[in-house]
Amino acid sequence: MLVTASELKTKGISFIEKMIKRHKEVFITVRGKKKFAVLPIDEYERLKEAELDRLIYEAERDYEEGRYVKETAEEHFKRLGI
Repeated sequence: MLVTASELKTKGISFIEKMIKRHKEVFITVRGKKKFAVLPIDEYERLKEAELDRLIYEAERDYEEGRYVKETAEEHFKRLGI
C-alpha cells in the first residue's frame, strides 16, 4: 500500500495504523518514489531475527570451512587500518 508524505502529514499516524491493519506493509512515498516502509513491530522483529539467524549460519559455515583468521586484537585493528 502506498501512502504519500502529504497524506501522512494531514491524516496522521492513525491513518497508517488503519492501513497496516488492511495491508501487511505500507510504503511512504515522497515525490512519487517509495522512501520509507512501515510495518508492524512484530514483523520487523521477525525480519531482524531471520537476518541474525542467517548471519550466524554464515559465520558457522565460515568456521567449519576454515575461512577465518586467528590474530590478536592489535593485529586485527592493524589489518583493518584502525
